[in-house]
Amino acid sequence: MGVIAKQSIRGTVITYAGVFVGFLTTFFVLTRFLTAEEIGLARVLIDAATLFIALAQLGTTTSIIRFYPYFNEQDTDEDETDEHGFFFWTILVPLLGFALFTGLFCALHGPLSAYFGEKSELFVKYYYMVLPLAFFMLYQNIFETNAIVRMRIVFPRAVRELFVRIGLLTVYLLYAFRYIDLDGFVISLCVVYALAMIANIIYLFSIGRISLRPDLGFLRSHPELVRQYLTYTLFLLLSSLATVLAPYLSSFILTARQGLSQTGIFAIATYVAYMVSIPSRSVNSIASPQLAAALKNNNRAELSTLTKQVSNNLFLIGVVILLVIYINLDLFFHILPQGEVYAAGKKAVILLMLAQLLIATFSFSTITLNYSRHYYLSLIYSLLLTLGAIALNNYFIPLWGLTGAGAASLLAYLAYYIIILCTIAITTHTTPLSVGMLKTVLLGSVVVGSNWLWSRFMPPLNIWWDAILRTIIFIIPLLVIACVWQISPDLNRELTRYLPRFKRHS
Repeated sequence: MGVIAKQSIRGTVITYAGVFVGFLTTFFVLTRFLTAEEIGLARVLIDAATLFIALAQLGTTTSIIRFYPYFNEQDTDEDETDEHGFFFWTILVPLLGFALFTGLFCALHGPLSAYFGEKSELFVKYYYMVLPLAFFMLYQNIFETNAIVRMRIVFPRAVRELFVRIGLLTVYLLYAFRYIDLDGFVISLCVVYALAMIANIIYLFSIGRISLRPDLGFLRSHPELVRQYLTYTLFLLLSSLATVLAPYLSSFILTARQGLSQTGIFAIATYVAYMVSIPSRSVNSIASPQLAAALKNNNRAELSTLTKQVSNNLFLIGVVILLVIYINLDLFFHILPQGEVYAAGKKAVILLMLAQLLIATFSFSTITLNYSRHYYLSLIYSLLLTLGAIALNNYFIPLWGLTGAGAASLLAYLAYYIIILCTIAITTHTTPLSVGMLKTVLLGSVVVGSNWLWSRFMPPLNIWWDAILRTIIFIIPLLVIACVWQISPDLNRELTRYLPRFKRHS
């Protein structure tokens, strides 16, 4: 866990720096300098490209992590590894998928143009710009994942979270001050992702021996591996139809039932809640290759230890982030431009943060199932998640609006992860649940209760002082007790690297 903790902390710091850049871009550049239609054009092009590559990559980003241990062999004569042409296949397979779905995308131009033409003429005009944008985003992901399985997360994370966001900010400003026209704006969006892709491939070749030569002999000698890969790829292609759709359901149904203004408020609520699960992106990325290796070697002891440690650490970090945001929600809406409008989503923020806490804590368990020989079950569960989210959103949104959308997300993910945890307990005899989580729940409950008592009985203060005092009084003792209780020994060890005095007293 030392490598995981070290790189995941760095990755999380970079991710939050990127979130900060994204926050500045969203709230202080886009809304000031661009029209709603121009903002929508950039958003829909990126979203369309994201949905395109989710299918076109044919599950390659997940397959890279799943099958890399089978190709990666230590050379007995040299201190090097032979990857048997693995990198070549990670480039070829998504290229074939991209070609396949490009044909489908072109064939759908007529129907989609008719569907979007009345309300979104600009999207129809730049319809085919989705293809180069998707291509660059696709291989940015592929090269990033290749770096991750080689235990290098910091640079590709910096490219994704900082370079791309700063690049997009630059494009928005160039267009805002009319250094480029709308055509140049759309082309520049593609250029940003092209440069990110190039940066990742250069870095990948700099960190080790990467070969573009296929090793057909290795595949001929391992026909069962080829069969497993093809079956797994088909599964991932079908699974992505559900997993890609699920996160967008609330917004789609809210738009249909409540209108775009409510969708805009929900988008801000989702952005705030997303911060709870940010650390899990870094941790899961760096821990996934170790998980795949443990499953390959049928090392149940390592699998159990890794699952508990990762989930326990992420739960503690997620709870702390959730509580900090919860305590400061009133201040956030106070300083947010048009905050009185977006404050209508306050309850939705809380419910969505709880949903993100579930995702942060138990997403590693989903990865465990995906990499096991029972991976096909996750397809069934993803479909159930999607169907459940549709039903819950259609039921709760007419009743409670924004709050109903948050409640639907929370209940859908709660049921989903209960099923996942029961499945991995049966199939792999592991569970992410631990005593450390119970301690975290206890501490979090005390903070929530204390915050409620403060709000009810303390005399009103200046909103800034109120938020600062509550954060100091409630969060700092929580962190101290968490360290003393050794809820997360891994995080304690990292803390001692920066606080020598704590080491002498722990």
